[in-house]
Amino acid sequence: MSNNILKNSWKWIKRIVLYAFIASFLYIIIGKWITPPITITQISNSFSYGLKRDYVSWDKMGYNIKLAAIASEDQLFAEHNGFDWDAIQKSFQPKKGKKRKSTIPLGGGASTISQQTAKNVFLWQGGGYIRKIPEFYFTKMIEWIWGKKRIIEVYLNVIEMGKGIFGIEAAAQYYFHKPANTLSRREAAMIIACLPNPKKFTVVPMSKRVAWRYPQILKQMNLIEDDEDIQQIIKGK
Repeated sequence: MSNNILKNSWKWIKRIVLYAFIASFLYIIIGKWITPPITITQISNSFSYGLKRDYVSWDKMGYNIKLAAIASEDQLFAEHNGFDWDAIQKSFQPKKGKKRKSTIPLGGGASTISQQTAKNVFLWQGGGYIRKIPEFYFTKMIEWIWGKKRIIEVYLNVIEMGKGIFGIEAAAQYYFHKPANTLSRREAAMIIACLPNPKKFTVVPMSKRVAWRYPQILKQMNLIEDDEDIQQIIKGK
């Protein structure tokens, strides 16, 4: 009797896993052309802060915000296959006088734009190592199926950029009362500087962290701007 129960349970578990895999794969393929209608993070935030968002196409995002995102969050975006393994290894190395930690430093750290996109679109915030396995799967899949341009496009549409504010268009309208494609370099850098904690690091009024971080992003924008691979992504080639 117990063996039959175990066999039936195992059969149902395999079916559930198979169906979940098929559903996730189809969702990834659809996401290549259609921006996800809503995410787990957006749903959870909407109860406390409401939901401000306005998805826009690649051409309506503007040059400056794409460059600012890469400069601040993932300067190797054009080169890696979804993961910055050197940064990941460094994040596990113990620092002198401190216990070993696996937390990601401010300004992107070991978490690439591809990983952040996978997490924000398909998964949830937090979760530690439990979330890392599906995050690895979704990161690799969007790298293969979506490509770099689409990853940046979805990333800038779904990430949180303030309390209940998701996506660059909603952020540009809320903070500067203008479309995203008209943001200046300074304004784009200020918005990106609120990451990775947009609830705490406010753009307007400008928090100390944003005031300290955005000039650094501007400098990095100038440094990486001439990179041919980055330019190909930003210009959508």
